[in-house]
Amino acid sequence: MLPQMPDSREMGRYVALSQIGLEMVAPVIVGVLLDRYFGWSPWGAVGGAALGLIGGLVHLVHLLNRMDSKDSSQSDRESR
Repeated sequence: MLPQMPDSREMGRYVALSQIGLEMVAPVIVGVLLDRYFGWSPWGAVGGAALGLIGGLVHLVHLLNRMDSKDSSQSDRESR
């Protein structure tokens, strides 16, 4: 038996979470590349890690607030 595919809203949430993961990893990779090119080791990677962590957490909080407001407005409509 085939598993049921998630609906489009749930797939959108998965895509947004994977985007946040990429936002956290990409600055570290860029920092490592800058370390190798300019010889800044380890400061490019450290700066990339800090930038990726801050950016990813800000985006995650924004996404969770938006999902919470949509869920609460939907439950208000259902209770009427």
